[in-house]
Amino acid sequence: MKPEANIINKMHAEWLPTILRGSFSEIYVLNCDTLRFEYVNPTASNNLQYSNDELAGMAPTAIAKNSTNEAYKQCFEELRDGNQTSAAINTVHTRKDGTTYPIEFQLFYLASDTGPVIIAIGNDVSSRDKSDKALRASESRLNAMVSNMPGLVYQFLLCEDGQFSFPYLSDGCEALLGVSTEELRDDPAMFVRLILAEDRQSYRDTMLTSTSQMSNWNWEGRIWIEKWKDVKWINLRATPRILEGHAVQWEGIMTNITASKLEQEEIIRSRAQLAELSAHINTVKEKERTHIAREIHDDLGGNLTAIKMALALLTRRMPNDNPELIEKADYVESLVDRTIETVHRIAGNLRPGILDFGLVAAIDWQAKEFVKQVGIPCKFSSSHTEIDLDLDHATALFRIFQEALTNIAKHAKASEVDVHLVHTHQYVRLEIIDNGVGIKMADRTKSKSFGIRGMVERSIAMGGSLTVSTASRGGTIVAINVPLVSFPLATEQNQR
Repeated sequence: MKPEANIINKMHAEWLPTILRGSFSEIYVLNCDTLRFEYVNPTASNNLQYSNDELAGMAPTAIAKNSTNEAYKQCFEELRDGNQTSAAINTVHTRKDGTTYPIEFQLFYLASDTGPVIIAIGNDVSSRDKSDKALRASESRLNAMVSNMPGLVYQFLLCEDGQFSFPYLSDGCEALLGVSTEELRDDPAMFVRLILAEDRQSYRDTMLTSTSQMSNWNWEGRIWIEKWKDVKWINLRATPRILEGHAVQWEGIMTNITASKLEQEEIIRSRAQLAELSAHINTVKEKERTHIAREIHDDLGGNLTAIKMALALLTRRMPNDNPELIEKADYVESLVDRTIETVHRIAGNLRPGILDFGLVAAIDWQAKEFVKQVGIPCKFSSSHTEIDLDLDHATALFRIFQEALTNIAKHAKASEVDVHLVHTHQYVRLEIIDNGVGIKMADRTKSKSFGIRGMVERSIAMGGSLTVSTASRGGTIVAINVPLVSFPLATEQNQR
């Protein structure tokens, strides 16, 4: 042997003990003929809880009790014959205290000068087995949850080049989409084709928004199920995360929301029908009020006026020497006057004639009547002297104003009311502001809050909106917005 080779062998001999002692693997050297341990490294000795002297007289079957000498001999023979360069064995070692642990070995044959040996390098795989067991249990739980979820659990992968796929699809795929998981996984574009043409753009838009903002993807749309010749509404909810290569993957769930969508549509239709009915009832009621007011004013008022005139003629012709009869005549005349006033008041309440002069004049009149009747100051301002508003809308807005003043008189305990009427090219806005105790949310939504509910219904019937909020100084703000298509604006400003 050359001197350089001797030096290298000497260095190897110096390294080997350090390597064997420092290894975390269990290392055994077994004599092929005697099947006894010729060497056991410290890691193996510590794991087995035996000393080197104790192990020196043992065979592998003493610590691997589920193995036999025949199995080891057969394995050794195959390695010795050169049929394979190494062999893998999985077994269970028993410690001195009786506890066990699984171990995985790699066996190598070495024909040394002192006799053939087997070098066995093993690793305790109990931690790995525990991890595998925990993983299998976790997967089992996940599969159980997924299989019982009312929908499709999925993963959606979007690559940087725009290509997409479904890495995972649960068994609910066919029940929801009418296609098998294999079909959809092989042809991911099929999902987009299932979406109705008019809903595809919203699907893409919400996906791009989720991608750019890394926000949750939430989409609702309709799909065509060829298998059942039917349209379904589905809801897609997923959470994104960025993968390597700038790809984005979502994990989420798709559910069938057809039933709830149909219920929502039915509710919307019912509400629209109720709104139409309410508007029709209000229109009919206003017409009936107008008719009754005219009947009262024209017929009853005319008759009372005729009675008053006839009574005045009789009074003038009565003899002056009968004071009792004159007193009776004066009483009847005053009674007729009070009745005429009552007729005017009832007719005005049914439909104020001031509405014929426009919305601004009507609201101004009602504000002054409120001051007379309730005694609370009510300031009114309008951006224009005249507002050309449809008569039905003007009447509805006036009725809302009356109801708001009624609520203030009954509940607000206010000492001042401000009313603002604004007319622009886009809308008419009426604000009623009081400085009272305010209105609680519970009072707005209670079952018998018909006043506010009626105001809301009237505003909806006009295509407008009504809001009730708290004023900055306390009290309540009732604001009604009525959108306009195109109405001319007056130029003069009116302040009252």
